[in-house]
Amino acid sequence: MNNDAAHPPEALPGPAEVLARTPWSDLWHAMGPAADVPVNLAALLDPDRRRRTDALAFLNYVVHHQNTLYEATAPAAVYVAGILSDSRTTRPIDLGRHDPAGPLRAALLRWLGSVAAEAGDSAAEASRRHGFPPEEYPPFVETNRLLPQLFGAVCACLRDPDVTVREAAVAACVPLVDDARLRRHRKELIPLVRGVLGASASWQYREQAIDALEEWGEDTAGIDGRGPWAFIDADVTPCSPGPARRHGGSADQPPF
Repeated sequence: MNNDAAHPPEALPGPAEVLARTPWSDLWHAMGPAADVPVNLAALLDPDRRRRTDALAFLNYVVHHQNTLYEATAPAAVYVAGILSDSRTTRPIDLGRHDPAGPLRAALLRWLGSVAAEAGDSAAEASRRHGFPPEEYPPFVETNRLLPQLFGAVCACLRDPDVTVREAAVAACVPLVDDARLRRHRKELIPLVRGVLGASASWQYREQAIDALEEWGEDTAGIDGRGPWAFIDADVTPCSPGPARRHGGSADQPPF
């Protein structure tokens, strides 16, 4: 998937630069000052599996707690996008009973997709409906500004040899192309939404494919959504794929 050559997005700073130059102690996350973010971000690439798993939990429950954007969320997203190409993200993480399969890279892509879902045009419209102008909330403004750069990093994973990573990358692209600057990429994304998400063993991904294609005015024939017994064995997670519009969550809630 190619970005517009006439207006290439600004290059993201390298992960080491993000850790060193971000004034973390001046920023906030769900639990207070974000001085503890750098050590947790670095731990995502730790050789120890438990430390990687704990660092991922920190992203999900502190940096982007309950789908909320905090001051520390945007720079953390830049770091995560920057390490997606690192071979160490192919390492496994500890998975709970309800966690989607896949290595760390797949989980990081799902996290970026969750962040993007709270910073796009639909989230902005929902915020305005609730009386919260998103342009007056700096974490939204900063995260929204980064969406084109995040899109480039996510797209690099669309052809990953691991099917769970490919699924997570396509799923993350769906909320990213909700942004007006990226909407032109929907046409290129349609075959992947249909062929990767629509053919997934995960009903959440299949439901996301149906939702996205319907919203984009495309045919959903041949894609089976959630089965009648899916709620019994549902592999739903706090960072699960699929739009909140159908599965619950914050699609109709302000992002702060």
